[in-house]
Amino acid sequence: MDRTELLQKYSHVPVLDHGHVKLVDLMGDDERIEQVARLSYQRGTRKKNETRGLLRYLLKHRHTSPFEQVAVTLDMKLPIFVARQLVRHRTQKLNEMSGRYSVLPEEFYLPPLEQICLQNPTNKQGRSEPLPYDDAVIIRERMKRHCEEGFLIYRELLDRGVARETARIHLPLNTYTQWCTTWDGHNLLHMLELRMDEHAQWEIRQYAHAIALIVQEWLPITWEAFQDYRVGAITLSRQERNYVRLKGPYWGSDLSDREQAELMKKFGFEGMKIPPLG
Repeated sequence: MDRTELLQKYSHVPVLDHGHVKLVDLMGDDERIEQVARLSYQRGTRKKNETRGLLRYLLKHRHTSPFEQVAVTLDMKLPIFVARQLVRHRTQKLNEMSGRYSVLPEEFYLPPLEQICLQNPTNKQGRSEPLPYDDAVIIRERMKRHCEEGFLIYRELLDRGVARETARIHLPLNTYTQWCTTWDGHNLLHMLELRMDEHAQWEIRQYAHAIALIVQEWLPITWEAFQDYRVGAITLSRQERNYVRLKGPYWGSDLSDREQAELMKKFGFEGMKIPPLG
């Protein structure tokens, strides 16, 4: 899919109840990453399978600078508490709507009933099972009334001539904000790796998955490697590695001979082949 088709297809991706992700601009593609890596700008001189091999090698071995040579610009509308999680990823170019200059629209996020959950007893920053339906309905209605009251006071303060920068300060964290952000490919993938993870907050995962829809069509070869070497990969601690060494290699495998050798080297079994299960 070319740039024009992508811009049209992802001109508006709805997220949550009032949010969105809009594709504004793109720079570069998989072949651009390859060109930078090879320091060659003769477009079309490499075969697709050679591009794939190089990009997979780069991502697997964390040679990240070529991926910084492509970029995407997104218009995002999101609740403030979600925005504050995304802004922790400092390696982006960001310009946010200002409540000092603009009157904020009365738009706030209310979670789906199934996402009004109990606190997770083991994960201090996570949720566990949903509340009973009737309880969730009551809580969601109270949240709605609180937000409506907050915006009522906001409008009253503005009508009295109170400065916008002061009138806004009591609005809730689920108020929607909007920004335009530009990510390079490397830092975008790093964000997605963290924010698509099941341990990330449900609301921010919805934005990560919306952005992922764009990336997998914009950079399909890079996305395949990202799935294989980042999303689908695991990291072993020293203790875990020692445990596996004691138990021995009993994996079935569809790895190439080179990949088998690299894996055996990681576990201290150089020169060994991975035997099939059973």
